[in-house]
Formats: sequence, C-alpha cells, structure tokens
Amino acid sequence: MSSILIIEQVLNGLQFGVMLFLMAAGLTLIFGVMGLINLAHGSLYMVGAFAAAAVAAATGSFLLALGAALAVAAAVGAVVEVAVIRRLYATDHLDQVLATFALILIFSEGTRYLFGSFPLYLDIPDALSGPVTLPGRIQYPLYRLALIGVGLAVALGLWLLIERTRIGIRIRAGENDREMIAALGVDISKLYTLVFALGAALAGLAGALVGAIQSVQVGMGEPVLILAFVVIVIGGIGSIRGAFVGAILVGLTDTLGGIFLPEFFKLFMEPAAGTQVGASLASMAIYILMSAVLVWRPTGLFGARA
Repeated sequence: MSSILIIEQVLNGLQFGVMLFLMAAGLTLIFGVMGLINLAHGSLYMVGAFAAAAVAAATGSFLLALGAALAVAAAVGAVVEVAVIRRLYATDHLDQVLATFALILIFSEGTRYLFGSFPLYLDIPDALSGPVTLPGRIQYPLYRLALIGVGLAVALGLWLLIERTRIGIRIRAGENDREMIAALGVDISKLYTLVFALGAALAGLAGALVGAIQSVQVGMGEPVLILAFVVIVIGGIGSIRGAFVGAILVGLTDTLGGIFLPEFFKLFMEPAAGTQVGASLASMAIYILMSAVLVWRPTGLFGARA
C-alpha cells in the first residue's frame, strides 16, 4: 500500500478526530462541571448544521452560516438549560437520561416540522474548494485541511479559556467543589448556563463544518454522540486535554482501521473472507481501544484518579 494513501488516511483521521473533539469538549465540560448526562448534545450538533444550511441558502455566505450555527446552537442550549436541564441537577442519572432522551425526540420532530424530512446540503465555499498539493505531491482537499486547522485553533482557544481566564478558573472550581464556589459568591446558575451554551456552540460549529461534506438531515447527531461518549471515556471525564487526545485516537483508529484491517486480513485469508473479518473488526476497533484504556486506567487517560 502506497505511502500517499497512508498519509491521506492519517489526515482523514485527524480531520475526523478534531471534529469529534468539538462535540466531546462540550459534552465533557457539561458532565464534569454539572454532573449531567446530556443525551441531547447530538441534537445541538444537528441544530447547528440546519441553522448553517438555512442561512447559507438565504445569504450565500459560508461565514454567516458558521456564525449562525454558533449563535443559534448557543441560544438554544441556553434556553434548554434554563427551561429543562436546570431541574435535573439534583436528580439521579436515570432521570437525566430519560429527560434528555425526550429532548432528542422533541428536537428531531421539531426540525422535521420546520425543514421537512429531506436532507439539506451546505456547499463548500469557493475559496476552500478543490485540492491542495502537499509535500510529496499529495493531493488533498483544501476544505478538510481547513477543518483540521479550525479544530486545532478551537482546541487552543478552549484550553486558553479554561486555563488562563477567570471564567476558566470558575469552571475548573465548579468541577471540583460547586458548593464552595457558590458560597464564595459565584452565581452558579449563570455559570451552568454559560458552560451549557458554550458546549452547545461547539457542537453546533461541528455540525455546520461537517455539514459541508455530508448531508444535513434529521438524526445526524446521534451517531456522533455515541462516538463523543467513547472519546470522553477514553480521555477522562471533565478533561479538555483528555477529550482532545481521545478524539484524535478515536478518529485515527476508526479511519485507519476501516481502510487497513481488511487489507491486512486479505494477506493470509481469502479476499472475501479477509474483507469481511477486517470490516467487522474495524467497526469494533474504537470500542476495543476504549476497553484497553479502561483496563489500564479506569478513569481514562487524563481523568482524576479515584
């Protein structure tokens, strides 16, 4: 197998990983700070994609579409936190799962009512369309490279926010002892709304960015949500650094496994059987990775030790 193909697939895995990070970062913040299992996080990914598609169709501007995705997802997240999520903090996780699963159904049917059941399409901007030539004469889509750059920039910005700002100090304190920071005068309700809106905005941005290379359709957030949960389990709940490392590992494992495992098994099996066995193992690869990490470190790579 050529080195060009390997490099292309590594880049695909990185692109997939950084988009997963945008989903997982918000999810791990929400769980780490609030102790909330939010199954509706994937619906906010879908909301961002539909908002971007609608604004792009109306204005023709991809930048306005991204801005709309961020704003609409953050606003919807804030409203959901105030109206629904706030009532769930004192409940057990089963109640949280049931309530946020109900939100999935509400978002899906509401989106279907507004936009219909047919997929929408978000065009790649002309400035980022077509391939770019990388060292070694590798042709690779410019838009996918831009996605990697945006994801890395957001990861850096989020790290700076959490580690270098007063808001970040409050968020980290909220993860460790929410009662104490409330006693010190921090408005915990506003902090929770801010964190939830931030997580929703990141999910909406991911939906808008991915919407340009996939169709925008009802239910598009649920498969990504499952992968995001795998990411935060691998990285460690509440850890932004863990979410980033876990997302890259999952992205590379999923992408490279799907391409190379069938080829590997065809070396010593019949082609049809090798393809089938390889494809089956590839579909399980990220869960095998998660299991291996949990056996080695039950709290995840960067989770706090019990």
